[in-house]
Amino acid sequence: MLGVLLTKDTGRILGPIVKLLGYIMEGIFYVLDKIGIPNIGLAIILFTIVMYLLMMPLTIKQQKFSKLSAKMNPELQAIQAKYKNKKDNDSMMAMNMETKAVYAKYGVSPTGSCLQLLIQMPILLALYRVIYNMPAYVGKIKEAFFPLVDNLIAQAGSSEFVQSFTQARMYAKQFSNESFTGGVTTYVQNTFIDVLNKASSAEWLSIADKFPSLSADVDHTLDLLNQYNNFLGLNIANSPSFTVKEAMSSGSYLMVVAALAIPILSAVTQWINVKLMPQQNTQQDNKNANDQQAAMMQSMKTMNMMMPIMSAIFCYTLPAGMGLYWVAGAVVRSIQQVVINKHIDKMDLDELIKNNEEKSKKKMEKAGVRAEQMAAYANMNTKNVSNISKKQSVPTMTQEEKEEEIKKSTEYYNKNAKPGSMMSKANMVRQYNEKNNK
Repeated sequence: MLGVLLTKDTGRILGPIVKLLGYIMEGIFYVLDKIGIPNIGLAIILFTIVMYLLMMPLTIKQQKFSKLSAKMNPELQAIQAKYKNKKDNDSMMAMNMETKAVYAKYGVSPTGSCLQLLIQMPILLALYRVIYNMPAYVGKIKEAFFPLVDNLIAQAGSSEFVQSFTQARMYAKQFSNESFTGGVTTYVQNTFIDVLNKASSAEWLSIADKFPSLSADVDHTLDLLNQYNNFLGLNIANSPSFTVKEAMSSGSYLMVVAALAIPILSAVTQWINVKLMPQQNTQQDNKNANDQQAAMMQSMKTMNMMMPIMSAIFCYTLPAGMGLYWVAGAVVRSIQQVVINKHIDKMDLDELIKNNEEKSKKKMEKAGVRAEQMAAYANMNTKNVSNISKKQSVPTMTQEEKEEEIKKSTEYYNKNAKPGSMMSKANMVRQYNEKNNK
């Protein structure tokens, strides 16, 4: 990656996603410019709405998983209770197979929720890259820095002067890069814009003081950037913390209130967002859960409480544009959640489970597994497991006999199921149960 901010992300994973989202942002800003309101704040809000609408199918799927998880959790907890304190291989295998059978019944994957998050995570990271690096992806914003940047580069000592800016230390590697020292025009321009994009008001004014001939260029660039960055009186390129300091020094307490509005709104909207998320019967879940599950539930509860506070802290220290995205995202998610909750509440979960069972059967039959075999295994009850437990107190087979039994089971049942598949393991456990229950 050549740069931190202006230079586009070239990572193998995030790079293509950031590039695609950059095109969307540029398209939105282009339309706003054409209708006479080229505003970064408004572009961020529209961009957020578009992105969350595009991710709506993933959100619905994740909420369905949460709803089905709440319904099947009692069955999973019953299985865990049934095999509690049973650490032998046979019991562990039986527990795993019964657990998989429950997931198959409800048509979800044990990693279903994680998969949705893994898909969304690169998208969300890419969103931040685009919003944080606006000049890199929106040509109109980058153009605002010209002709100032070219004229500034031509000034003797300009490189050393720009490196004295507060945020310039973030780009120290760029200034020492051979592309910069070698005078590669685009790279040098991008490095200067990286620093200027994060420069304070005082640093912008210092350019005109240091190089008087550039006063007109500085004024022209600042006028354009202020037009693009002004959102309800706030410069969203600055962080609320920076705005508060400047407002306090100038005695503009109204600006202090305006600057603090974004982190406060971020915390409030995040809190509303958490409250709208599907809530399970926590008291009953804690009663039925084992120690590890109870600890996870408590961690989730703590994280939900901390999220609004953390979002306020981040939004106070990051550029206001990032906070605006965070607030807009929370509002869009809250509206989505209300709509999705109504949609899911109207769903017939029993019918959905029935359809999932049919899909699971067809999938197994296609793989060469008889549906009745899986049904017989899925219906393994506590009685069978209790009998296994009782048999464990009786002298068991020798190691040689056991290995021979496993070999016979594998050879026989692999005729009906693929080797190593869930069905082949299930059949082995079922045969072992039948043998020991006689």
